[in-house]
Formats: sequence, C-alpha cells, structure tokens
Amino acid sequence: MSSKKSTSYATSSDRAIIGVNRAPESAATRFVTVDDEFDQQRLDNFLLRLLKGVPKTHVYRIIRSGEVRVNKGRASADTRLAAGDVVRVPPLRLPEAPEPAFVPARSFPVLLEDEALLVINKPAGVAVHGGSGVNFGVIEQLRQARPDLPHLELVHRLDRDTSGALILAKKRSALRALQAQFRDRTTQKTYLALVQGEWPQAVRRIEKPLKRYALPGVGGQEGERRVKVTTSDDPDGQYALSLVRVRTRVAAYSLLEVTIKTGRTHQIRVHLASCGHPIVGDDKYGDTEGQAKARRMMLHAWRIGFHHPKSGEPVFVEATAPAEFEPAISPR
Repeated sequence: MSSKKSTSYATSSDRAIIGVNRAPESAATRFVTVDDEFDQQRLDNFLLRLLKGVPKTHVYRIIRSGEVRVNKGRASADTRLAAGDVVRVPPLRLPEAPEPAFVPARSFPVLLEDEALLVINKPAGVAVHGGSGVNFGVIEQLRQARPDLPHLELVHRLDRDTSGALILAKKRSALRALQAQFRDRTTQKTYLALVQGEWPQAVRRIEKPLKRYALPGVGGQEGERRVKVTTSDDPDGQYALSLVRVRTRVAAYSLLEVTIKTGRTHQIRVHLASCGHPIVGDDKYGDTEGQAKARRMMLHAWRIGFHHPKSGEPVFVEATAPAEFEPAISPR
C-alpha cells in the first residue's frame, strides 16, 4: 500500500474496507459498525487501521481514558470485536499530519505463497513492524513491494534480532483462522539456538513461568521492558514450556532445537539463560561477550507447522538457517 501526503487519517480504500465515510479531519464523534471482515480483530488494531496517521500513543490514550466505547461500554486495547459491534470514536483534534516517512519497497525470500498466505524467511536485524523508534519494518516494506496485496497483515511476531519463518495473511479470514491457531497453541514452532557452554542432554524440558518487568528509567520513568523467570505462585507469572533437543556441540557451544509450546515474549531467550546457557549474542539476557563476536543474536525460527486456513491441511515450512549458523550445523 503506497504512502501519500494527506491530512486524512485513512485512505479511500481504508474507508471502503471499514465501511465509514468521514471528513479529512475528525472533529466530531463517530460511530463505526464492525463488518464481517473485521470480526474477532483486537480493538487497538482495528483503530490503528481506521485512524491512519494518528500516532499509536494517541490511539492507546483514548482507549485507556474510556473515550473509545464498544456497544456503549468501556473496552480495553485487547478487546476482541465482533461483527455488528458499534465502536464510538471520539473527536480527534490533531495538527495536520506531517509528510509520511519514506518506506522503501523490499522483498524477502519466500518460503511459501498461495491465495491465502505468505511465509517469508525474515533476516535478523529487521523489525516486523514500525514503532518504538523504528520507522518501518517487514510489513510496511512488503506492502510497498506488493501493492497487489492491500490486506496483507502479520499473523505473529518475531524479535527484531531473530531470523526465520514469518507468516503473513493476505485476507482477514486467513488472518483470523491462523491467529486462532496461535492462541489455541496448535501451531508447531521450532527454533535453532546457539548457546554458550555444553548443554546437558538430560535437560529436555523447561517449564518455568515468566513475568514481564521494566528496568529503572531516567527521571522516575519506566525503562526498557524485560522478562524474567518467576515462581509458580506469582499472580503475574505466565505459564511457559520449552522443549530442548541438542543437535550438535562445537567447541564451547551447543546448537539446540527448541520447540515452544507457549508463545511468551522472549521465552526461549529467558528459558535458556535461566539454565546457565544464554544464546550467543543475546546481550539482554546474559551474553554480552558473545554479542561482539557473533554480531547478531544466534536465534532462528527454523520450522513452523500449522493447518492451512482454507483447506485445513497440515502445512510445515522450514527456513534455511543463515550462513552464521553453518559452522555449528556442519562441524568439521
């Protein structure tokens, strides 16, 4: 989807998709009815698509303040909308939108593509989407490169420094079906992780709850968000399960196949580091020395399995590991 300078917060195609007409600048309360195409979409994602050009921080602010209503009631950012719901959007008195940041068109290695979905091999160092100081990511660049796919959306996420298989949906129906599989934990996700030290063969299962927290910031503000292992009785802890298999050992390193049964933020990184074997190059969770040597975090989304959103048939896709992994995959 190409970017154009405009004072409008949605393109004409977006207005057609959402099913609402509005003035270039919204100075009045609007009521938007959710159609079938956006059934089960999160409220925040619905608004971000509807209010093109409005900063994310402002969108989340009007949700938290209660100015956004769903069927006349307050709702949170993660509220799942249903077809027929009526969303109240408050007046948005914002300055004229600045010239959109340039987004280059970029293609990525395609692992699988059909009428419903696209699976690519994402390189390390590329964010999946813009935000938090990143002007654009995979999804924005692909939309520029593939204007024939106006409804292209991310099905799931990968950390910026993680390479490997990333699924995108071409249709809302495919997006809903695939995201339901991720929520229900019916997908199969196996990663390659090169870790420091000799991983003990006996440790094949890591079942430790995880908890998000923030590092101390400047001036009393919250710092960077992190994740840590917590106790089973921690009310803020989230159940997390990782299965580990040793593939090879090279010198002072072990190459692991890690299958995650839950998709928690930074799950593999924190689980492996908590066992005393941080991922090489992961400076956030213990391997500051390896960061300089590896030049990237050595974590790769190698294999993913799911049921096709249209046919229901099982699909397995493998992403060839980058060249950095070759010495560990094929030791001499």
